[in-house]
Amino acid sequence: MKSIATFSSVLALSLLLTACGGIEQTTLSAGPLMYGQLAQFTVEGPNLDKGMTLTAAGCIGIAEVTASATASTKVYTCTPTATGAMVVTASGGGVTLRSMTVDIPVPQVSLKTSMGDIVLELDPGKAPISAFNFIRYVNSGFYTDIIFHRVLPNVIIQAGGFTTGPAAKAPTYAAIALESNNGLTNLRGTLAMARSAADASGTSQFYINVADNPGFDYVSATQPGYAVFGKVATGLSVVDAIGAVPTGIVGTMNDVPLTDVVILSATQTR
Repeated sequence: MKSIATFSSVLALSLLLTACGGIEQTTLSAGPLMYGQLAQFTVEGPNLDKGMTLTAAGCIGIAEVTASATASTKVYTCTPTATGAMVVTASGGGVTLRSMTVDIPVPQVSLKTSMGDIVLELDPGKAPISAFNFIRYVNSGFYTDIIFHRVLPNVIIQAGGFTTGPAAKAPTYAAIALESNNGLTNLRGTLAMARSAADASGTSQFYINVADNPGFDYVSATQPGYAVFGKVATGLSVVDAIGAVPTGIVGTMNDVPLTDVVILSATQTR
C-alpha cells in the first residue's frame, strides 16, 4: 500500500500534468529499430523533470541518456532481444504519459564473400541465445576477412574461426548454451552453430547446411546434435558454389579450400 505522502505526490503530479496538458502533449518516438542493436526512444512534453521512467518488454539495458535530458525532453536507449510487437511506455510518477507499439523485424545479415553474397535470416524466437550471440559477432566486425575454413562437399560449409593462412582467430565472447532441442532441424540452407565435443562450447563458428543433415539434429541429452538458428534467405547458389570448391590438407587441418573463400564483410541489414 502506498503511503499518504507517496499517494499525494503521485496525485499532485497527475493533476499538474493534466492541468498543463502534459499527458495530452507528451510524445514518444523511436529511432530505427533492429534486433540486437541499440535503440533510441525520445519522450517530449512538459514537466518531464518530475520523475520519468521508460519500460519496454524485450528490450534490455534501458538507460537514460542524461546528456540529452531537459525539462521537456528525455532520451532512453536499450537493446531489443526479441522480434515482433514491442510495447514501449513512458511514465512519470506512476502516471502513464504515452505508450506506443513498435515492430522489431526479423533480423537479416548479409555476408559479402569472395564468391558472392549470402543473406541469412535469423530465428531469435526459437534460438534466442544463438541468434543474439551471432548478431553480436556480426555487429562487432568480427567476421570481416574470416574464411570458410572447412568445406565438406554436399554436407556443410563452415566459417567463423580462421583468417587466411589459415590462422585461428580467438572468439571475443564466452561460449553459449546449446539450443539444439528447439524444434529446428538441419535442413538444406539452414544456419547452425558449430561447436567442439562439449555441449556448451559454441562461440563464433557457424556452418550452413548444403544438404539435409538430419544426423546433426537433437536426439537426446546424450546425443544433443547442433543448434540451428537461422536460414539462407538468398544466395543458396553461392553456398552451393562454395561447397563445391577443391579442398585438401593445409597444415594440420583437413577439408580446407585450396583457394581462400573469404567473408569480406558481415552486415546486419535489418
